[in-house]
Amino acid sequence: MVIVNSRKPDSLVGTTVRFLLLLFGECAIATEEPTFTASQKEGDFEVRHYPALVAAQVSATGTRDEASNAGFKLLAGYIFGGNTRKQSIAMTAPVIQSGVAGQSGAWTVRFIMPSAYTMDSLPTPQDSKVQLLPLPPARFAAVMFSGLAREAEVALRTAELQARPRWRATTRRGHRGSCAAMRFLFRLHPS
Repeated sequence: MVIVNSRKPDSLVGTTVRFLLLLFGECAIATEEPTFTASQKEGDFEVRHYPALVAAQVSATGTRDEASNAGFKLLAGYIFGGNTRKQSIAMTAPVIQSGVAGQSGAWTVRFIMPSAYTMDSLPTPQDSKVQLLPLPPARFAAVMFSGLAREAEVALRTAELQARPRWRATTRRGHRGSCAAMRFLFRLHPS
């Protein structure tokens, strides 16, 4: 997968994140992100290897923004106590949004669960639309940029990545990629 990351320090997003850190303090600072190892790097592009993870996932329809908002609300409900234990689960980053292959306007939205949880230790979602699933180890390509990950930006970054022969050889043909809150993901062929 390709990760287009819009968290360059001098961007509007970076400024917003710093403001939120000042506003919310320790809660915002403690946001967990999945660990990874980088095996290749070329300018703003790199290949990342992620371990097995656990995710909460929903399906949503509409434009990228509509599906993102609808999916986020359902998943936030789960981690803010909408589960059988009424337990809060820490928010993690990024939030991942993927287009469903062959289905225009169909999307999957995922929250990666904190590393302290396993499939067995997570509470069951109250909303049947929220599904828990294990994710196998995976390899992603990442690209850094400033700005928001809107549809046009995602298309531009995907085209840039696919124009690089070394990177094009590792991506799945026709894959639309996944937008991950401040990141754009593109699944790579297994190593």
